[in-house]
Amino acid sequence: MGPLVTVDWLGAQMGDLRTVVADVRWYLQGKLGIDEYRAGHLPGAHFLDVDRDLSSAPGPGRPGRHPLPSVEHFRDVLARIGVRKDSIVVAYDDAGGAQAARLWWLLRYFGHDVGRVLDGGIQAWVNSGRLLETVVPASVQVPALELVAEPARVVDKVRVRAMVERGEGLLLDARAPERFEGKVEPIDARPGHIPGAKSAPFVSNLARPAGPFRTREEIHHYYASLGAGAKAPIVAYCGSGVTACHDLLALAAAGFDDALLYEGSWSDWSGDPTLPVALGKV
Repeated sequence: MGPLVTVDWLGAQMGDLRTVVADVRWYLQGKLGIDEYRAGHLPGAHFLDVDRDLSSAPGPGRPGRHPLPSVEHFRDVLARIGVRKDSIVVAYDDAGGAQAARLWWLLRYFGHDVGRVLDGGIQAWVNSGRLLETVVPASVQVPALELVAEPARVVDKVRVRAMVERGEGLLLDARAPERFEGKVEPIDARPGHIPGAKSAPFVSNLARPAGPFRTREEIHHYYASLGAGAKAPIVAYCGSGVTACHDLLALAAAGFDDALLYEGSWSDWSGDPTLPVALGKV
């Protein structure tokens, strides 16, 4: 099984206690994921908050706006929603997997590669004629899993700066093109992008905005055109390390399975005035 699952597959698994469903809808501005969840979610789905559950609080010594959670914190989150050794964890959102991919990647990072993303998200579920519910499932509190972080999957700004200075590897920026080019910057310290990076907005992985993923062949061709397969390492970043996971999922689905995450991403890089910034298209 690859990292994506269909509505039909998930519908057939709903009676299986080994299938854990997580709603990870989150918004940069304007509304709250928990409110959308309470208004209607997939049957049995637990809500996970990107800020509280899938990240540590930002602060001194922690890079960017969404630092990775600690082993202990993430272990407790998984126990609370009933994730066991034999579980499959299916994440969904309403943005084409933009946040769901973060949970998929974290499960890999912590050595428990059982994450999947519902292709097409909640829209695909509803469009198939299936119902939502408003009942909030009780916390399950199963025994905590033994998790071990794999730091080799992550890079920091020191490593990225070395890549830039040496002209090595492939840096992929998953943000919207207008943020990459520096035309707008709604939240971080400086506009622009890391010098030498390629614009690879996560929406390019999708057949249409907030829709399902493109075919494996299409995604493979897209990333190969940017240099995947010819340059190593491949490092993805975004604003804070969340939607970059969407590029990492797409890369994995297309066979480029060794790509890395710049944890602090643009919020980390742009906040350091000693680091160079580029503007415009590449």
